[in-house]
Amino acid sequence: MGRHSLPDAGAPEERGDASPRRRRRTIAIATLLVLAVATGTGVAVNGGLLSFSESCEDSAVRLSLAASPDIAPAVRDIAEQAFADEVRSDGHCLDVEVVARDSYKVADTLAGGGETPDFQVWLPDSDLWLDRAEGLGTGTPISPSDSVASSPVALAMVPSASKRLGWPKKTYSWAELVGAALQSDRVRLGAADPARSATGLLALTSIGGSSARQGGDSDTRVAETAKVLAERMSDSDAQVLETLARSGTGAEEGNPRRNQAVLISEQAAFTHNAEATGSGGLNLFYPADGTPLLDYPYTLVDEEQLTLAQSRAALRFMTLLNDRSSRAVFARYGFRPADGAAEDAVVTSAGGRSPQPYATSAAEAPSAKELQEMLGMWTITVQSARLTTVVDTSGSMATLVPGRGQSRMDVTKESLIQALSQFTPDDEIGLWEFATTLDGEKDYRRLMPTRRLGDQAQGGSTHREKLSAAFAGLQPVPGGATGLFDTTLASYKEAQSTYVKGKFNSLVILTDGSNQDEDGISRSALIAELKELADPERPVPVIAIAVGPDADREEVAEIARITGGDGYEVSDPAEIQAVILQAIMTAGQGGRAAQE
Repeated sequence: MGRHSLPDAGAPEERGDASPRRRRRTIAIATLLVLAVATGTGVAVNGGLLSFSESCEDSAVRLSLAASPDIAPAVRDIAEQAFADEVRSDGHCLDVEVVARDSYKVADTLAGGGETPDFQVWLPDSDLWLDRAEGLGTGTPISPSDSVASSPVALAMVPSASKRLGWPKKTYSWAELVGAALQSDRVRLGAADPARSATGLLALTSIGGSSARQGGDSDTRVAETAKVLAERMSDSDAQVLETLARSGTGAEEGNPRRNQAVLISEQAAFTHNAEATGSGGLNLFYPADGTPLLDYPYTLVDEEQLTLAQSRAALRFMTLLNDRSSRAVFARYGFRPADGAAEDAVVTSAGGRSPQPYATSAAEAPSAKELQEMLGMWTITVQSARLTTVVDTSGSMATLVPGRGQSRMDVTKESLIQALSQFTPDDEIGLWEFATTLDGEKDYRRLMPTRRLGDQAQGGSTHREKLSAAFAGLQPVPGGATGLFDTTLASYKEAQSTYVKGKFNSLVILTDGSNQDEDGISRSALIAELKELADPERPVPVIAIAVGPDADREEVAEIARITGGDGYEVSDPAEIQAVILQAIMTAGQGGRAAQE
């Protein structure tokens, strides 16, 4: 899992280093070796063998190392033992202070630049944070090198839940395992926020890849999984473990606040089981289609600002972390070697057991693009939405859908009501209808304002209930034509003027035809106005859904793309629910979501 091999800077990369994200070489650290040899201290750097009469207190080279909280205790033990044993670099003792820092916080700090960090070495839990730290290349420079340990991401369950799913004999793919857990009304599944947890993001990306291999509408399945996970999301990996049922008693497992399954690393399960009492231990499922690894890359921070002594000491400590005695320390804390090789003692203590495929090769690491797309999907799926739904009520919506015995309008209404159930009380949704001259000279009419679904409305009902009733009450206008262009412009202007920062603001326009209002704005004029109105600081992507064979998908798609959205086509209105969710996800992947 390392980014290159030291000390031979020209050596070929390891076969397992297949991902482009792991092919970058760190010239700065390799150069240190050349410097060391050139100045006659190569032996000291690589072996720490030079001995001087000065005491460690007087001669120590002091370094500060920011480590992911899970690996910090093991690294601290190694650092303290190195100091006690007077391990030296160029004759100077190594004095490494290890501080626990959340990887996402360090990455954001480094990406922002600003003040010089108070540490010289960074040990995040995954190299995915390196991409975030590098950002646009304007922050604090980093020089990543080899991994020092690893831990696979898996799904842990309390014994009662794991036995119901056939542990340890039954094996699953990621998609099958999570699907089986979510389908059981007695298994509540928790995860850490993928925006803050490498474990959470790698697991979600694995679920996505596994679901895609199943075929069918995988995007929608993953988005639905993300919504379920978001309902039981924790801020950190440590907090995820705190949500678990603390015993096998009915009171604990029946507590709605307690989870029976969590997405965590093998090392986290190891630590939990070491401290658990009674039936509080965990069993681990290792998905058969491969588990991604947390890989703990050793990284220099702002290397050019380090003294030569600090640079050499940092390199010396890295080699120390990779020696046999250090690997034994990491194993005592539940970590695997950097190459991901399974150690039976670690696996057993973490809750793994044969025939669970814990010793199979790790899954190929997802690319930076795949991770970015999945994080975008997660953000937009769990972020509160502000949607204005604009529905065509022209006369053609009374046309029967082949093979269903229902009109386009009837099936559209059912699909919209079903889609409504996917949104949370914090989501804001409104409703417009349009045809031609529907409201005086206007082609459109606002039926429901865009408000929180959980808000109380008149009569004691909620906005969700009122909106559902409004959907059900939609009817085709006899003889009404399709006033698409005027409606699009008017609804876009209102959505933009009522934009809410921190939410996903969008228009969802459903039509079964093309524009038929010859007295309204032209297509070219509409496009010109939308180009003028579009504001990247207040993005309102249009999700245009062409319903049935008479709709002009290319027409609505061209208009939608100007706003950062896109056009979609459904032959059966029953598909609208899935398309809306897919469209929202796609907009998030394209980075068009509103940012906090």
